[in-house]
Order: sequence, then C-alpha cells, then structure tokens
Amino acid sequence: MKLLTFKKENLEGNYLGAMVNNQVLDLNLASQNKIPRDMLLFIEGSEKNLKLAKEVIQSPQPSALYPIDKIQIKAPILNPPSLKDFFAFEEHATNGAKRRNENLPKEWYEIPAYYKGNHREIYGPGDEIPWPYYTKKLDFESEIACVIGKKGKNLTEQEANDCIFGYMIFNDMSARDIQKKEMAVRMGPAKGKDFANVFGPYLVTKDEVDPKKDFSIKVKVNGEVWSEGHFKDQYWGFPLMVSYISQEENIYPGDILGSGTFYRGCGLDLDRWIKPGDVLELEVHSLGVLKNTVGSPKIYNELNYKKDKISVE
Repeated sequence: MKLLTFKKENLEGNYLGAMVNNQVLDLNLASQNKIPRDMLLFIEGSEKNLKLAKEVIQSPQPSALYPIDKIQIKAPILNPPSLKDFFAFEEHATNGAKRRNENLPKEWYEIPAYYKGNHREIYGPGDEIPWPYYTKKLDFESEIACVIGKKGKNLTEQEANDCIFGYMIFNDMSARDIQKKEMAVRMGPAKGKDFANVFGPYLVTKDEVDPKKDFSIKVKVNGEVWSEGHFKDQYWGFPLMVSYISQEENIYPGDILGSGTFYRGCGLDLDRWIKPGDVLELEVHSLGVLKNTVGSPKIYNELNYKKDKISVE
C-alpha cells in the first residue's frame, strides 16, 4: 500500500491518502471517518487501520478519489516522534575515512552507529530546500528510511523486523563545512544536519517491498544522473538497527530511522556540489521519486564563536 499525506485544493489541513490506479483515495472520507486523517495516528492504530484501508481500497468510493495533479503531496509523516540516522554502508564509511587519512575504526563493525536528527524540520516533495546562511557546501544524501509501527523494547532482530511499518525515501541534507567542524570535536552532527530532512513522496507498507531486491537508487541533478546504487549493498540491515536502538529503550510508532547514504550517493563522495536553483531527484524503485529545488542562501555568515583572549591582571 502506498500511503501519502496531501493537501486538497482550496481546503485547509492535511489528509491521509492511498494511491489507487494513479489516483489518490482520501481514506478518511472513504471510510466515513473511521480512518484518521493523520498519518501518525494511522500508524499508531496500524493493525486496525490497515485492515480498514484495504477494505475501502478494494471498492474505492468515486467521490473520495482525487487526480494526483489536483492535490499537493506533503512529507508522509509531518510530526514524527523521533528521527535517527545510521551509517549503514561500509564503502561510504571506508571512503570517508580515507578522505580524513584515517582507517575505519574497528568499532564501526561492532555497533550500527547513529545520530539523533531534528524531527521538527520536515520537508516533503516539491518543497524548496533551505540553504542555511552558514554554509558554502550544501549537500544531499540519498537514503532509505524505515518507519516503526509498534512499540517495543529489547527486541531481537526478528521482533524488530515485525515492528517495521514501511519505507520511504529520505534526503538527508547536509552542510558539510559546519559538519566538519562538529565532527572534529567528536560531537554531532547537529547544525550540519538539523535544518532540513526531506521525505516522500510515499510511505510504502513493508508487505509490498523487499529492501534487498527492490530498492535500486538513482540520483539526478537537473536531469543528469549523478549516481546509482542499491540498498542491498548495506552492511547493517534495518531489523538489526531497530533491534540495536531498542536495547534498554522503547521504540514508538512513527519513529523514523535513516539508513545513511550508499557510496557515491552524496556530493561529498563524488566531489560534486549542488548550487542554488538546482533540482534534486532521488528515485528509488518501488518507493517513487522525491523531487525538490534547492533554495538560495542569505548573505553568508560563518558560525564561529571564538573568543578573543582576555588578560587578567
């Protein structure tokens, strides 16, 4: 099932929909208000809501169907409870270490490391991606995100897999110059990442896809293919990553987990840099195309709070 959050023409608020024969079915309207309008509420009651959604999709109500060009698709989950992003591709990790004249630490192979992202700065398809005033090196990262469907704690890999609700495309925007500063002090990333997290266009339920087979990835900038890869090349899989997070803490419905990018799935790996006005397209088989335009920066102002030395007599 391809689920999405959308806005209707000339109407306030957001709606929950499902793709049916290249049209969007308003699930709340089609179910006579039995299915909530909000994606997070839908996921929180996923077992019951998925059953209802399958029923209304089988016999879609014509008055609840909308042509896709008559609606505005938003990020699938506008209010996720949390966002965590991993570092799951070995080749991306090893090449990053080489750029720093380092060896990949042995600890990388011992734990699936992640950072906690900003779950409040959420963007969707068609949104202009902001260019922070403090960076000269804005970058994209082509990733897959999984969404949690059930609460759980201290999960095995199999139990963790059962807690996955579905998958979507994730563009992890990155300000590389400030990120480099943050990582130099062994903290973050924070300001290097937290200004924009882009998701969409759909949240595809896990019963419809196989991450090891289906998720071929293509990155285009202004229509030119910059990179291609496949999710199957990851070192750490989502079930293990979900299990790791759940050790001695709960995971919750709607939590988002990013995979990290594949090697050459970002400008840093390619040594190619986007510029204001560029059109980014992240295309993943079975998940759709996430397309955005890069915004223009304000006057550049470096984030540097170094204090002058003051002599004390």
